[in-house]
Amino acid sequence: MYIDMDYRSLNHAGEELCGDRVEMVKTEHSQILILADGMGSGVKANILSSLTSSILATMFREGATIDECLTTILSTLPICQERHVAYCTFTVLQVNDDDSAYLVEYDNPDTILIRNGEIVELERKKRTIEGKEIQEARFTVQDGDCYIIMSDGCLYASSGLKLNMNWDRDKLARIAKNSARMSPYSKRIAFEIVQECDDQYWGQPGDDTTAAVMRISTPHTLKLFTGPPVHPEDDEAVVRYLMENDENDNDCTRIVCGGTSAKIVSRVIGKPIETVSQEADPDIPPYDSIDGIDLVTEGVLTLNRVIRMLQPCVENRLLDESFFEELDHDNGAALLATALFEDCSHLELLIGQAINEAYESPEISTDLATRSHLTKKLVQTAKALGKTVSIKYY
Repeated sequence: MYIDMDYRSLNHAGEELCGDRVEMVKTEHSQILILADGMGSGVKANILSSLTSSILATMFREGATIDECLTTILSTLPICQERHVAYCTFTVLQVNDDDSAYLVEYDNPDTILIRNGEIVELERKKRTIEGKEIQEARFTVQDGDCYIIMSDGCLYASSGLKLNMNWDRDKLARIAKNSARMSPYSKRIAFEIVQECDDQYWGQPGDDTTAAVMRISTPHTLKLFTGPPVHPEDDEAVVRYLMENDENDNDCTRIVCGGTSAKIVSRVIGKPIETVSQEADPDIPPYDSIDGIDLVTEGVLTLNRVIRMLQPCVENRLLDESFFEELDHDNGAALLATALFEDCSHLELLIGQAINEAYESPEISTDLATRSHLTKKLVQTAKALGKTVSIKYY
């Protein structure tokens, strides 16, 4: 299975530091998602959650039990001088290579599972460690599963001091269900859940608010062909490889960038290039279609725009609503960016290295990257999105 993890947080209104902390850990045989919620807000909460999440990440990575983890946490956290307790809630979700999973929750809201488009409640067992009650669940993950773990800021979102009686876990779960149905990517799901919570707070969160998402799926490959091969006799080989399924005989997403590349594909598979009705954008060349190819775009201008659109992910900046709105436009760059962002786990770049005279034209602005530079930037961008990347040169 391919495991995609991400999260989004809101700080308590007026606080510079978030009292929630998320760790995403990859071990040799598992992947782990951890959310810790420190007591209160601000600096104290941030210290508590940072210590707790770091201890959990380190000890789970080394194979420690939750009993050992909780004992260590309770003996390590500093005592709050105001409340005279050391307290930090947490959730840990660990998925192993054999698809077995372990979930432990300590005073955080119950994890939401969306499976086959429905909200499913995991069977949990309660037990006590060092006087603290935890919930545990052991189960097997399935293709398409979406797990949402959250801090209680998500659960009690409301404006002012009055509790919002129309907002509860069921309402939140339905929003998560709709988001998971519309998007396969954890980053967008986490954004939409927390954005809804922010709306419930009227933009003034009364608590640190975090949603962390783990999405399970079958690996899916995107094959992107751009640039004519050096030797024309290799045209058929690259197109034949483009049209093949992946190594497990699963279907792939197939995208062609560049007019010359599109003509090669059209000629080899015997399908015409057809124009497509689309949203007009003077800054982005129109895209076309070829039967059997998922997307056909122009080359250099479109790839440059895609890289710029996804740059916030490379720089690990906080994504806002405008980022997702741009992805949802009907133009070649947005469609390609969305395919990279949401619709693949593996990216295979098929790069032709023949010199294209258009790249040498003085009409092309000098700040446009060469194809080689574009390839490097595209690889960097895909890796920042957590994709596995391979390149074949022709």
